[in-house]
Amino acid sequence: MAERSAEIVWLLLGGYLAVGLLVAGLTLLFGLRRLEPGASAMPLAVRLLIAPGLTALWPLVLARLMGLRAQEDRR
Repeated sequence: MAERSAEIVWLLLGGYLAVGLLVAGLTLLFGLRRLEPGASAMPLAVRLLIAPGLTALWPLVLARLMGLRAQEDRR
């Protein structure tokens, strides 16, 4: 039973990472200007530096791309 539970946890983490990598890649290619208007001036090295954060926080990135904002950002 413990092995099956561990397998499920690893599969879920792998799925989360896979979706995160997909969202990060698409955001870096197409959606970064929507998140940050000054992103067009960012060099490639800077974009690659923010990729791990986009991967880890992909649910928040998707929400932001869809127009949802935190309460403090609505001012």
